[in-house]
Amino acid sequence: MSVSVAATAAAGPSTTPSLATLADSQPRLMDAAAMEYFLIEAVQTLRHSSAVADSRAQKIENEMIEAGLIPPPPPAPQVKAKKDAQRDSVMVGPSAPSDDEEEGLRARLEAIGMHVGANITERLCHDRAGFADTLDIVKFVCKELWSTCWDKQVDNLRTNHRGVYVLQDNSFKPIARISSWESRADATRRARLYVAMSAGMIRGALMRLGLHGTVTPEINLPQCVFLTTLSRTLC
Repeated sequence: MSVSVAATAAAGPSTTPSLATLADSQPRLMDAAAMEYFLIEAVQTLRHSSAVADSRAQKIENEMIEAGLIPPPPPAPQVKAKKDAQRDSVMVGPSAPSDDEEEGLRARLEAIGMHVGANITERLCHDRAGFADTLDIVKFVCKELWSTCWDKQVDNLRTNHRGVYVLQDNSFKPIARISSWESRADATRRARLYVAMSAGMIRGALMRLGLHGTVTPEINLPQCVFLTTLSRTLC
């Protein structure tokens, strides 16, 4: 028994990690494509979740209308259907959702992106000195945040020095490989969903650094321009 206790005591200090190792741990690496796979699944999952939430809200609204608690909505205007001149094999499956139907999904993706961007920015700024002005913060987003999240820096940054900044990425990674067999317009519509989280990440990073405003993505595949309008600046 005494021999085993001594052996355990001797082996203990060598197996216990030092405080320096705990304070400065080795970085954990992740596959570069993991974020793309995650974003694909996140969009599909949130689309299904939004459909369930909308169906539940519609059911509650119908029950309230039947009970006489709220007036029924006005009838929707009738739109004359256009004659389909395309081949029968082209229009197979359900029609694509409209922008209004996907607005809730984009809002949820942007909210997730704001949370992620704020946390990443806090980690990146841990050992960094303070920022001189608003332009310095925007440059930090264009360089550090872009490199961390999308493996490159912004290709072009423009500003009117009145709170409007244009961040241009000529080949934005989340939408660089998006395409559609239907049309380029359909591919652009799909891309709007995949840049919603990215726009939220930019907005969340700016908010964590004390800047508030809006981030509006403009897509011209594979290019994406983020029009950033700040309502509150540091300078």
